[in-house]
Amino acid sequence: MEATKPETGAEARPERPAAAERSAVYRSFWRKLDQALNSVEEAQPLISSLDEMLKILLKDFRQELGFVAGRLYEKADDRYVLRRWYGDHPPDKLGYTVPITYSAVQQLAERGIIIMRESDPGFDHTIEDPLGVTVFAAMTIGQDNQHILSFSIEGEFDREKTLYLLSAIQHVIGQKIRQQQLHNILEEARQIQLSLLPKAPPVFATFDIHGRTVPAGSVGGDLYDFIPISDRVLGIAVADSSGHGLPAALQVRDVITGLRMGMAEHMKIVSTIEKLNKVINRSTLITRFVSLFYGEIERNGNFIYCNAGHPPALLYQDGRFSELDQGGLVLGPDPQARYERGYVRVRPADVIVIYSDGITEASGPDDEDFGVPRLQRVIADNSALPARALADLIFQKVEAFSRRSRPRDDQTVVVVRALAR
Repeated sequence: MEATKPETGAEARPERPAAAERSAVYRSFWRKLDQALNSVEEAQPLISSLDEMLKILLKDFRQELGFVAGRLYEKADDRYVLRRWYGDHPPDKLGYTVPITYSAVQQLAERGIIIMRESDPGFDHTIEDPLGVTVFAAMTIGQDNQHILSFSIEGEFDREKTLYLLSAIQHVIGQKIRQQQLHNILEEARQIQLSLLPKAPPVFATFDIHGRTVPAGSVGGDLYDFIPISDRVLGIAVADSSGHGLPAALQVRDVITGLRMGMAEHMKIVSTIEKLNKVINRSTLITRFVSLFYGEIERNGNFIYCNAGHPPALLYQDGRFSELDQGGLVLGPDPQARYERGYVRVRPADVIVIYSDGITEASGPDDEDFGVPRLQRVIADNSALPARALADLIFQKVEAFSRRSRPRDDQTVVVVRALAR
């Protein structure tokens, strides 16, 4: 049998299947819709977000959708209340109510999306005529169908296409609502975390003290605190939970709260930290751990501390560095862990810098870490600066080194500088 030669030219190209063309149109619509709704601000009430989305749909997607008006309803007890109307000839009907028993609402509750003509069973003229509606498409939005978006349609339309586009709108809006809810949860967590941070640097004896933390995300796994033990003793803590985000923030919050409740002038540091370690071990987040540096400085310069698996604080004294590393394991993994205390004497012009590993492990474009030696050089070259200025300078140097305005890991620095008496 003679082989058939392949055809050439325009006649050789098979027509693109209609289904493929329609899929391309749908994908294009989906991308455009997602991009357009990304402009809706997250930090606002849900009804305001849906209001913005409705305006965007009527303004930017009128041609694709064929909708001439759009309405936003909100559930209130046994009815839905009309809250917004956009599009052609909006009637003065805000506050208009539709009973939940309306057949169209019942169908929406079952299906999530409907298209209804005035000739369809269940269409109620007594409800729709005051709104001037003869054909509408509608969808439920939110948990327990809290909201309904309804759109007026005029002229001929492709039912299958309209249903698909409605489904895309419902899906994308649902995603945006979930993102907004997560944003709101994280914002609440952020506000709680900020409330745990000291409102101002402590005024204590002849010491200049300042702390600063920068989270990698909305909330972080680092916290620092200044705990007034008595008029002659000040507690200083820096805690770092493994990872970052909400779980880390919750656990490090528990550590700081535990320190505030447990530390007292005549309570041994080691005993309190060992009790705290057992509490962290019994928590529901035992797969995580927390490193902690806690110290108590007295007016006369005595500094007693315990380092629970935290990067050693740096004491700069007489032109040399000492690492404050006495202590034990990170908090959490081993409930029977034992801890030791360390002691140093802080003299005028000495500087202590307590930091989290987000500082020294910040990497540059070539994946080299900022490292302890660089941190020591910054401290040595600027040890005469006030505590706040030195802390800010450390952050500036790390940011310039990593070339990142937002760190990959939470970063915390506390500077304690002894002033001349």
